[in-house]
Amino acid sequence: MIIVRKANDRGHADHGWLDTYHTFSFADYYDRAHMGFGALRVINEDRVQPGRGFGTHAHEDMEIITYILEGALEHKDSMGNGSVIRAGDVQRMSAGTGVTHSEFNHSKAEAVHFLQIWIIPEREGLPPSYEQRAVATADLQGRWHLIAASEGGLVKVHQDAQVYAARLVSGQEVSHTLQPGRRAWLHVARGKVTLNGQALDESDGAAVTQESTLSIVARGNAEVLLFDLA
Repeated sequence: MIIVRKANDRGHADHGWLDTYHTFSFADYYDRAHMGFGALRVINEDRVQPGRGFGTHAHEDMEIITYILEGALEHKDSMGNGSVIRAGDVQRMSAGTGVTHSEFNHSKAEAVHFLQIWIIPEREGLPPSYEQRAVATADLQGRWHLIAASEGGLVKVHQDAQVYAARLVSGQEVSHTLQPGRRAWLHVARGKVTLNGQALDESDGAAVTQESTLSIVARGNAEVLLFDLA
């Protein structure tokens, strides 16, 4: 079964400096029908204007993945990490017992466009930790690349979840087999695709259950993220 979550049906807030869309309930947006999907709790699509950002704020007991689509975002946290996450990078921060951090767009001209993803960890009280990796374009082109997982991903998440990314040119196809008892969420980061014949546009999502095989075909150039979840 495939249930499509259209981009325009998501929660939305425009704060001037931040234009943000929420696939699932977040902050002032609450929809009891969309509280998450398995361990996947948040997919926020954010655009932060030049010279603006998120001040220091706290998190705990959450796996937070940042995936940059355009621009760059400076990160600082209470663990002593300081870095710039650029287009094509993936960052994972395990908030665990508690961490504070800030995120800022230092560009004078370019907005930063990114996805922030929250995954509920396998248990509470983990020690906070941090990783950041560059995603090679060649590893994404025309195939799935495991960018986050409990084992074998570019970054580690403390949950039975695998996060794949792929970039496709028009007409190109990638497939994925779901093991019995698992579910998937597909997010179209850019472009348009079909999922098992159903049309999805940019920023649409889809919940997949009781399907053994997923076939994603690009309708023009596209970039997709796939979450394989217990």
